[in-house]
Amino acid sequence: MCRSIKVLRRPEEVATPDEIAAASLQFVRKVSGFRAPSKTNQASFDSAVREIADVTARLLGHMNRAQRPPELRPARSSRRGNGAKPSNMMLG
Repeated sequence: MCRSIKVLRRPEEVATPDEIAAASLQFVRKVSGFRAPSKTNQASFDSAVREIADVTARLLGHMNRAQRPPELRPARSSRRGNGAKPSNMMLG
């Protein structure tokens, strides 16, 4: 998961449109591999950000906010005994 995308489903408050837009932009950047698209790809990039923001807003609107999301915990390392700390997070 992209570390700069924060959990938007919170029982105490609704995610703002700006938070949803920022998470959508980070998701498209991660998936596309580009921080900023070329002029040729700008329209597709912007369209993807809008579509993901719309879907995210719908998803959050339909979810039960009274139920707390699972706590984030470090992912288990696939290597045993190397002493490396996990760098990614998983829902658990």
